[in-house]
Amino acid sequence: MGQAQRIAAGSIALGAVVLALKAAAWAVTGSAALFSDAAESVVNVAAALVAFAALGFAARPADANHPYGHDKAEFFAAVIEGVLIVVDSVVILAKAWAAFRHPAPLEGPLVGMALNGLSTVLNLVWARFLLGRGAKLRSAALRGDGRHLMADVVTSLGVLAGVAMVLLTGQPWLDPAVAALTALYVLFSGLYLIGGSVGGLMDAAPAEEIIGRVRRLVADHAEGALEAHDLRMRQAGRLTFLEFHLVVPGSMTVSAAHDICDRVEAALKAEVDGLMITIHVEPEGKAKHHGVIVV
Repeated sequence: MGQAQRIAAGSIALGAVVLALKAAAWAVTGSAALFSDAAESVVNVAAALVAFAALGFAARPADANHPYGHDKAEFFAAVIEGVLIVVDSVVILAKAWAAFRHPAPLEGPLVGMALNGLSTVLNLVWARFLLGRGAKLRSAALRGDGRHLMADVVTSLGVLAGVAMVLLTGQPWLDPAVAALTALYVLFSGLYLIGGSVGGLMDAAPAEEIIGRVRRLVADHAEGALEAHDLRMRQAGRLTFLEFHLVVPGSMTVSAAHDICDRVEAALKAEVDGLMITIHVEPEGKAKHHGVIVV
């Protein structure tokens, strides 16, 4: 089991604890807002299970049917998590509407708020850990899980504020109103997660900053070549694929051209993690002299 998958297993365990705390908070109070928070935690556990399975599949080595590896499985996990979040928002809205039509006073609100507050602190700590490790390991599944938990923290804080307002004002309708606002926030966070993950499935290019750094590295380490053009990059999970055409003098030997390629590859891989490089060497007659990296 790899490091990312062990972290996902930790998310399952923590998600179960948080779900139990939030379910208890809802059971004690009967609050629609606290129900919405507990319902989102159900999605957290389901998403952690999906991420765990996807990370195990993504860790498989390349094979005859998948010569580029299985890393994109993480993007599928993030899309599934986003869909679960959207479904969760619909469930919360239905509960909020029922509570709005038949408002009821809260029972044991202070105990419920304390339980919910403890679960929120646990989620905050773990979300920050997931975002940090997800970025370091270049794991779409861990980053998606971390963003979802951070959204859960925000909604939990809003829910606690809403319950406090009910206590202060004595207006029970505020409880389902806060639940409805929570559902809308959850809905948009799910749609955002789906959009970002679909970009990964569609071979979206990395950030402009990374592309610019790659161009500079090629220009700085391709001494002896004439230019590089048609540079293309795409991301697939933890891997980033790069390909470009390197133009060299027509009189240059294959060995000398190969040495330039090795030098460029070494410089790129030292700066960019998970980079898979393909370089097509061409004679000077193929130079384009436009929109190229002149070296």
